[in-house]
Amino acid sequence: MQKFIRMKAIAAPLPFANVDTDMIITAQYMKALTRTGLGKHLFRELRFAEDGGERGDFILNQPTCRGAQVIVADRNFGCGSSREHAVWALTDFGIRCVVAPSFGDIFAGNARKNGLLLIRLPDESCARLREEIALAQYAPIEVDLEAQRIGLASGEAIDFEIDPDDRRILMEGLDDIARTLRHADAIARFEAAL
Repeated sequence: MQKFIRMKAIAAPLPFANVDTDMIITAQYMKALTRTGLGKHLFRELRFAEDGGERGDFILNQPTCRGAQVIVADRNFGCGSSREHAVWALTDFGIRCVVAPSFGDIFAGNARKNGLLLIRLPDESCARLREEIALAQYAPIEVDLEAQRIGLASGEAIDFEIDPDDRRILMEGLDDIARTLRHADAIARFEAAL
């Protein structure tokens, strides 16, 4: 899993509440068993018209937000079913961080396991952040997990709190297997004792 310490990236405002996992990636693309290739289906119904052409009014299709690595969303992002594919689609598309007031519980667990940083900020802070991003004409922001701070193009900084264990896991790039392998010697000793 890729380490996350800090990054400077374009942020895309997505001011919708209750973005569920089916909106992130529809069920028809859930047959994939790998994490790659799902990004092209991210927000499919929002990004593409019925004829397959891009919808120019969707934020991730606009030239200023192509290549965005941060989404600033609204309440309850990632609610709905327990699709790990939703996190895979986001990360395969290039999204490394989602900022929102709240997240679906299962989605949050899947995000942590797959290196997607979730930052919880109050409703008014997320709304202001979306406004500031647009006012700065989508200039990159800096997300600093080590300092637990978001730096805006204006020079303003927004501090955030994150679970210390989640922070360590993301900063060290540890997925479930890597965390287990850190105890390989103790596991070997236990097995030898059996």
